[in-house]
Amino acid sequence: MAATAVGSTAGVREFARLLLGRRARLRWVHLILGGALAMPYVLLGEAFVGPITGSQNVFGDFRLQLLSFAAGLPLAAATSLFPLTRPLEASAVRWLCGVDADRLVYGPARTRAAKGRTAAWFALHLGFGGIVAGMSLAVPPFAVVLIVLPLFAWLRDSRLGLPEVLDHTWALALSPVAGIACLLALAGCAAGAGALLARWAPALLGPAPEDRLAAAEARAADLAVRNRLARELHDSVGHALSAVTLQASAARRVLDSDPEFVREALAAIEDTTRRTVGELDAVLGVLRDGDAPGTGPAPTLAADLDGLLSRVRAGGLRLTATVPADPDALPPVLSREAYRIVQEGLSNAVRHAGDDVRVTLCVELADDHLEISVENPLADPPVSTGSPRLGGGHGLRGIADRARLLGGTARAGPDGAGTWRLHVRLPVRFPA
Repeated sequence: MAATAVGSTAGVREFARLLLGRRARLRWVHLILGGALAMPYVLLGEAFVGPITGSQNVFGDFRLQLLSFAAGLPLAAATSLFPLTRPLEASAVRWLCGVDADRLVYGPARTRAAKGRTAAWFALHLGFGGIVAGMSLAVPPFAVVLIVLPLFAWLRDSRLGLPEVLDHTWALALSPVAGIACLLALAGCAAGAGALLARWAPALLGPAPEDRLAAAEARAADLAVRNRLARELHDSVGHALSAVTLQASAARRVLDSDPEFVREALAAIEDTTRRTVGELDAVLGVLRDGDAPGTGPAPTLAADLDGLLSRVRAGGLRLTATVPADPDALPPVLSREAYRIVQEGLSNAVRHAGDDVRVTLCVELADDHLEISVENPLADPPVSTGSPRLGGGHGLRGIADRARLLGGTARAGPDGAGTWRLHVRLPVRFPA
């Protein structure tokens, strides 16, 4: 029996929450606001209904009141075509009806379908709101009179227009119950109407298929920009850290025996860090402002390859570079992405090839394709070999992404003879 009592108490609380909880009260307020907005349209409807019916006192007849109310709703739907209607209604629905923000559209209705849905919503809001607001004004006083009627005999003799059935003793005894039932019915109607409007709001005020498509395209574009910036940061900062580490390590080993090399290594470290800070500022400028005015162009194969090779060699790496291709003949986009690929390939060699190894770089044009290859001996050649594939760290995946976006291919892996080989093949698209 204790469990039954607890279950009954919980059910009563849940019922009370549905009728009078915070969300139900806010939706009730939303409906009353709709009733207030409906009043000017009801007055306009009266201006039409009065002359048509020949009545001089439309509000003295309940049926004419309903007719005026019905005549005002099409007028409300017509005025909902103003641009501010949907943003204001969507904001009210979000805060008062508890509808998630991402399920609503806060801009003006542009298309014919969106305008039609907005008009339907505005008519429903004012229609339901007018009915609930009218009930909220009429039902509570009537219910209070029914509740206190048995306690005050003079109320039964007053001119309140009470039903004659209340003259019976049994009806008088039940009038408090009827009054409480009226209040519960009012709360139930308000809660039900509010729940219906909250359920219909996403369909009428939410994004249409074309809006969802536009939002998805915007998110995809934003994600593409973020991925590009992440690759830029990884390539520039990762390469700088690898080069600085190599240069500092080489300088430490010959600190006492070769001061001139140490000075060159420190100068290379200074140049590398200064250049990387500039690139980092450019990327952060894009993140802050959407562009990077005044931060300088991104490095390219044509303008910056020689500097890159000099910085890598200054760190002590034995690099053999063969560049038969003319970087100045490459399209700007290809030149920029190729620079990053070369930079990341050399960074991988610096990090993973081990000490005192020779790295070979080749950049050449063949069959209208730019081919980039970076080779270095492995410290411990793998026992088993197979088809070279791209794997490993984020840098190699970044190289693969860049190659794929340009319509090219990228392969990396051991060749079976103790050599790690990165080979990238990019189509050259010369401007017409």
